[in-house]
Amino acid sequence: MADIATLEGRITAALDRARRGVEKLGAASAGPGGGPEDAAALNARLDEERTVNAQLEERVRALKQRQDSAVAKLEAQAEVRAAQFAEFESEIARLAQANADLRAVAVEMREALAAEVAEPELVNRAMQAELDALRAVRESDRQEVAAVIAELKPLIEEAG
Repeated sequence: MADIATLEGRITAALDRARRGVEKLGAASAGPGGGPEDAAALNARLDEERTVNAQLEERVRALKQRQDSAVAKLEAQAEVRAAQFAEFESEIARLAQANADLRAVAVEMREALAAEVAEPELVNRAMQAELDALRAVRESDRQEVAAVIAELKPLIEEAG
């Protein structure tokens, strides 16, 4: 019997707590800030948050597009630089070959002059080798100036 009275008291206390909770919820929805006005305010805030989220997504998209554009531009510049570098390497190789030819002909001429035999063909070859070396140097200088101008042109246009 005592157990039944104890259980009955516990059930009554639980029901009282549930009743008070329901009353608090009813008062909260009926009081200030409750009811349909509160739902409308929450919906308005939700719409604001959605708008802000959409704006942020658009900004992220714009930043990504700008970044992709910058990366593409840098990649294009890297390709141009790689082509210029390859061109410079071939020009340097040509210049080195012209200088090697010039040295070889100069050695032959010295040997011929030491033997006091000055062959016209040897003199012509020496002059031709020297002209080739000078042309190679001039071409190398021209390419270097063209590369500097190519670097300066975007900076000048940007400043203007």
